[in-house]
Amino acid sequence: MTIEQFESWSTTICITGLVLYMLFVIYKLAKESNAGKFGYVVLFIALGLGMFGFIAKAVLVEVMKL
Repeated sequence: MTIEQFESWSTTICITGLVLYMLFVIYKLAKESNAGKFGYVVLFIALGLGMFGFIAKAVLVEVMKL
């Protein structure tokens, strides 16, 4: 395994872990604030849009490489 491959894999794994952790934090925030069903949806949409943008950017970069 080359250094470039290691960096690529470790970046992908670490960012995936960070995104999952952020989803957990959003869930915990909604649960502790007794947000209700609508509150859960609003929190996940509002706070999750940044993560979606990052993921969409990564997908677009890979598609454009083809």
